[in-house]
Amino acid sequence: MRGRAHAPEHVVPGGLPSEALIAQVIVSKFGDHLPFYPQAELQGVMLGQATLGNWAGRACFHLQPIAWHLCTHLAAADRLFMDETAAPVLDPGRRRPRKGFF
Repeated sequence: MRGRAHAPEHVVPGGLPSEALIAQVIVSKFGDHLPFYPQAELQGVMLGQATLGNWAGRACFHLQPIAWHLCTHLAAADRLFMDETAAPVLDPGRRRPRKGFF
């Protein structure tokens, strides 16, 4: 009998979340700026914020080579366009929002 090919590695080894669910969590967190606590309620099952943070951290680890490649590519460019859209950011130490940028 021939050897079987190994199954592809999952983002969360031995975990239940699909790559599509983890991608949705990351896009909601970093693209839509939705914190983990409302996401935990939106998934339809009981998920802890720590679980979502763990998934996002593991996915970011796997995406790090792409980010490094993008940074080196952008650093070699002659010009970069930046959007300085202001947004309020919570500052827990001051108990009021401060000015942040996208």
